[in-house]
Amino acid sequence: MSAYTDKVLKMVKERNPGEVEFHQAVEEVLESIKVVFDKHPEYEEHGILERLVEPERQIIFRVPWVDDNGNVQVNRGFRIEFNSTLGPYKGGIRFHPSVYSGIIKFLGFEQIFKNALTGRPIGGGKGGSDFDPKGKSDGEVMRFCQSFMTELARHIGDKTDVPAGDIGVGGREIGYLFGQYKRIKNRYEAGVLTGKGLSWGGSLVRTEATGYGLIYILEEMLKENNVSLIDKEVVVSGSGNVAIYAAEKITQLGAKVVAMSDSSGHLYDESGIDLEYIKEIKEVNRGRIKEYLTKYPEAEYCEDCTDIWSMKCDIALPCATQNEMDEESAQKLIDNGVMAIAEGANMPLTPAAAKLIQDNDVYYIPGKAANAGGVATSALEMTQNAMWDHWSFDKVDQKLQQIMINIYKNASQVAKEYGLEGDLVAGANIASFHIIADAMIDHGVI
Repeated sequence: MSAYTDKVLKMVKERNPGEVEFHQAVEEVLESIKVVFDKHPEYEEHGILERLVEPERQIIFRVPWVDDNGNVQVNRGFRIEFNSTLGPYKGGIRFHPSVYSGIIKFLGFEQIFKNALTGRPIGGGKGGSDFDPKGKSDGEVMRFCQSFMTELARHIGDKTDVPAGDIGVGGREIGYLFGQYKRIKNRYEAGVLTGKGLSWGGSLVRTEATGYGLIYILEEMLKENNVSLIDKEVVVSGSGNVAIYAAEKITQLGAKVVAMSDSSGHLYDESGIDLEYIKEIKEVNRGRIKEYLTKYPEAEYCEDCTDIWSMKCDIALPCATQNEMDEESAQKLIDNGVMAIAEGANMPLTPAAAKLIQDNDVYYIPGKAANAGGVATSALEMTQNAMWDHWSFDKVDQKLQQIMINIYKNASQVAKEYGLEGDLVAGANIASFHIIADAMIDHGVI
């Protein structure tokens, strides 16, 4: 059935010129699900792919704000409401200079499948702006967030579209966004945003969720293959939420994190990274990872974040950004004996890197399965908000762990059913596609 998927991919590229990240995300999914259409020709008859690759709604808007010097600045805001088949649109907001429509479409498209894998009733969407919060004062960030939400507020709601945080959008930004939403609507709709503060509708474990979830699914995969995490050396790219809490959980399970990075460079500490000090640098001081050397001068620092993959390790966790690991980096990891790679970021491996890793029999979990813990816990936050309830850390953590185990088992089983045993890329894509496609057929052509 490659003729059908090839036709749809060609259409996507013609309709969305220059949006290479979006093209890459669509191509990766379509390549995996070709085998589905021989068994299920009804999906082509209902035009499932043509409908799936076209967002239900795309919103682009101007975001004017005033900086601390009294100058007017103008950024561009985006919200792509991609697919609401399974529930309200759900996906983060990213503030980063690289943001444009292609990035948001890629992230929104990935979110459809990731959200379906969680088993929670949530559709896929994504938003953001080319605004850079780095180096901005709290006042500037607040004024930008208020302007951004002034437009976004008319498009979102707890039963319509529920944004969360992403790169550049943490607890501070979510607080400013929620405050403005509440002011505009004159209603306390706690479920309209997730990643909120604990005192005003947030959920325990949400901060740790993506990182913890990454390790829970990795542990499950390795356990099935009789491999222990004890004493394994781990390299983690990034030093944001996902990276820090993935490093924390894998350390708790007996592994040793020896390298981390930020956009300026990477750090190597043979004796094991001091995560509490990394948290102080990044979460408290909003500093650069190079500051680690002030306390640990014996550690090594290199002003090249991509070179982190030249470090020898057993397990690599790319947790920074899309396409951060290319084929050359993947080859270095293979040469150094890496045994497992799990994606904490969205699409952090280039297609060539991912193929190389799979061809060399490295255990590999793609992002739409491996980093689904964040959105799964956001959905648990929505549930608590709807119930006007607040669950304990252990209760949320147990639910998160079970969701991640279920994702692994589902993807693994589906891959096996299609004669692709061990291929979690295909398994995750096919399993989620079936869920979405069957529901789209049930809803009719809309």
